[in-house]
Amino acid sequence: MSEQTQAKENEQDNPQEAVEQEQASEQQAQGEDNSAEAEIAALHAELEAAKQTIEDQKDSVVRAAAEVENIRRRAAQDVDKAHKFALEKFAGDLLPVLDNLERAIEFADKDNEAIKPMLEGVEMTAKSFVEALGKFNVEVVEPQGETFNPDLHQAMSMQPSEDVAPNTVLAVMQKGYTLNGRLLRPAMVMVSKAP
Repeated sequence: MSEQTQAKENEQDNPQEAVEQEQASEQQAQGEDNSAEAEIAALHAELEAAKQTIEDQKDSVVRAAAEVENIRRRAAQDVDKAHKFALEKFAGDLLPVLDNLERAIEFADKDNEAIKPMLEGVEMTAKSFVEALGKFNVEVVEPQGETFNPDLHQAMSMQPSEDVAPNTVLAVMQKGYTLNGRLLRPAMVMVSKAP
């Protein structure tokens, strides 16, 4: 006798038992479905967590790369500034020497034949000094007749003047200098004001 025939006979002998077996097999099938769904849901949650971790790691890598690039750029700028302005103190210390040479030329007795050769030598020395400073990007700020610029000039006095517009440099008492565009020493000037 086959199993199906025997099951039918058992059903007819005990209908209550047959219903219970059928419910048990349905519950077992549902339980398997529920456990499969729960496992799928758990795997899906793990997958989403892994994806989030990957995104976080990508973000961290991008931020780290950007930080390294910023550090490189800052270091390059620092090296560039060190090259450009390494001579700042040295050049600043040489400026009074140039000032003294120019004063010697300005106040020398140009009519005295005995000192003309010496005066020419001092003028040539001052000229070569300015050229040497120019090779290292030290430039003169001589604002005679220009508008007063507080970034480059230092006003020593103000004088009323009808000949020029207010805030015009009337006289330069001491030349200023820049090194690669950075102010080494401001020009000391006299500035006009309205009468």
